[in-house]
Amino acid sequence: MDEAEFAARARLLLVDDLEDNLVLLERILARAGYRALTRTTDPTQVVDMVRAGEPDIILLDLHMPAMNGFEVMDALGAVIPADGFVPILVLTADISSEAKQQALACGAKDFLHKPFDPVEVVLRVRNLLQTRRLYLELKAQNAVLEERVRERTRELEAAKAEILRLVTRW
Repeated sequence: MDEAEFAARARLLLVDDLEDNLVLLERILARAGYRALTRTTDPTQVVDMVRAGEPDIILLDLHMPAMNGFEVMDALGAVIPADGFVPILVLTADISSEAKQQALACGAKDFLHKPFDPVEVVLRVRNLLQTRRLYLELKAQNAVLEERVRERTRELEAAKAEILRLVTRW
C-alpha cells in the first residue's frame, strides 16, 4: 500500500478535553484528506477505544481533567503490544522542558504546541503516519520471512528423516 492510500485509510484518534480543539483538528485533518477520524473529550475512554480498533496515530492533549495525557500514555502501555508501534502526537500549550521530557518518557513521538498551525499539524501527522506505515510493512515482511523459515525447517526435517530412513535400510 502506498503512502497516499495508507493516509486515506489511516485511523486517527483525537483526544482533547476541549470540544473546540477537536473540531479544529477534525477540520484541518479532513481538509488534508483524512477520513477515519475518531475523537473524544473523555480521556478515560481512550484505552477502550484503542482496544476496540487500534488507531494508526493518537493526537493527545496533555492537560485534561480526570486523567491527564501522561496517565493516558501509561495506561496505553498495557494495551499496545510491546512490539507494537502506535505514534502519539502530544498536543499541549505547555512548552516546559519537563513536560516534553516526561511525555517522551511516557511514549510520545512528537509535539504540537497550541495554538495549532494547520500546516504543521498536517505535516507532523503525515510524518508519523509514514513511520507507522513503514513499521506495518516491516512487520508484515517479517511475518512472511518467519513463515518461510518455518517451511524451510519442515523441508529440512523431512529430508533428514528420509536420509535416516535410507541409511537404516542398508
